[in-house]
Amino acid sequence: MQIKIAPSILASDFSEVGQTVALLEQNGADMVHCDVMDGNFVPPITFGAQLVKNIRPHTRLPLDCHLMTLHPQTHIEDFAAAGADLISVHVEACGKQTGEVLRAIRALGVKAAAVVNPATPVSELFDWLGDVDMYLVMSVVPGWGGQKFIPESLKKLEELRSFCVKNGKPDVDIEVDGGVTEQNAHEIIAAGANVLVAGSTVFRSADMRGTIASLRRV
Repeated sequence: MQIKIAPSILASDFSEVGQTVALLEQNGADMVHCDVMDGNFVPPITFGAQLVKNIRPHTRLPLDCHLMTLHPQTHIEDFAAAGADLISVHVEACGKQTGEVLRAIRALGVKAAAVVNPATPVSELFDWLGDVDMYLVMSVVPGWGGQKFIPESLKKLEELRSFCVKNGKPDVDIEVDGGVTEQNAHEIIAAGANVLVAGSTVFRSADMRGTIASLRRV
């Protein structure tokens, strides 16, 4: 499967975010990960659809919008209109409406992803295989960048990839978000992930292009 690197702009300087996403494209990133936090589902507040709209003209890369919000279904139309290419929603926030929300995202012409937090069993994603373009496994507690990768996430990735293979969809993208480094990318990919969110690792690097290439290299 194609390995994709999706640097998170959460780790960037928001005063220069337009230039930042252009720089990510120039240095070989595959996607731009946009961490949207509402101050309710997670304590911090980051940004909303307006910022996504503002950065859309600055890059041709897909905008991967991860909604860490309490009621994501109330925001999906705004993010689709702003130029999101993919919208991820948490099963913890959507509950029994997860399938409905995922289908609503796809009806807007946007790819959809379902997300689980570290404390949530990965089996909570299984019911939505027919409704997703991607799964997202959080490998840190959502809300803050710069955390260390939770090792137990590797087993969740293995279980999820095995489930997809056994159910006839071996090529579904599986994204991992949190604590991804050049040192652990190999084992993360080996466990089944093919989309790696990396914020601090990319933005603190003196060689952004080299770091992105290193993360992608198996």
